Amino acid sequence: MKWEGNRESDNVEDRRGSGGGFGGRSIGIGTIVIALLGSYFLGINPATIISLLSGGGPVQMQSQEPAQGPPANDPMARFVATVLADTEDTWGPIFRASGANYIKPKLVLFTGQTPTACGTGDTASGPFYCPGDQKIYIDLAFYQTMRDRFRVSSDFAQAYVIAHEVGHHVQHISGITEKVEQARRGGTQKQANAISVKLELQADCFAGVWAYHANQARSILEDGDVESALKAASAIGDDTLQKQAQGHVVPDSFTHGTSAQRVRWFQRGIDGGDLNSCNTFAARQL
Repeated sequence: MKWEGNRESDNVEDRRGSGGGFGGRSIGIGTIVIALLGSYFLGINPATIISLLSGGGPVQMQSQEPAQGPPANDPMARFVATVLADTEDTWGPIFRASGANYIKPKLVLFTGQTPTACGTGDTASGPFYCPGDQKIYIDLAFYQTMRDRFRVSSDFAQAYVIAHEVGHHVQHISGITEKVEQARRGGTQKQANAISVKLELQADCFAGVWAYHANQARSILEDGDVESALKAASAIGDDTLQKQAQGHVVPDSFTHGTSAQRVRWFQRGIDGGDLNSCNTFAARQL
């Protein structure tokens, strides 16, 4: 992916090293992965799992210093700031073309834990978007998890992660998320999960829409980039993760979609860059 020298967004908050960690205890990637899987499949607070595995008591949040921008000599921070800027430069014109204004989200870098409008954010939860404060949260250690656990390491695959979360922001400011939450509250758990799958697959498609338009405008893609993003999408499908964690799959519990579905919807977005092609809620087949 060609990103060096491109514009960097000013909408990045750096909370790393600000005292928002796990009470000073050291945790490894393995602990984080176990906590992530426990949260994903069992609904257990990741902080609780990490506390038990690290031999400590309840996790205590330390004081949070005012957020600041990342240092200029941090290559990974520069990378995510550049990707965020690229999503801004893509979604701004798309919104303007429909007579709307694109509200830029903030991207927060943190380690361990950090307060959010959606509750305490945990490294173990992976990157996430909080509609309450319109911020994307990411611990850059997640990219190491991608390399170690999923064998995915390309710049574009890492950019896909951010673009997916920006896709959730697009859903929020477009009113899609609110409608989805209303529908989820009125149904069974199985129905709520099915709706969540459609929301996640649409965010994958929106990530593909970004990639299409960014490449058209700024020629960011290089050989192998799309394949690496598809590999990342496949690696984090519900069926793949469940097979790795428990040896079998439970389709009714899916919340993000299968590997094949995630690949298909990202591919649909990047093929033509058409937002109308991303309507997972009207699709006969996901």
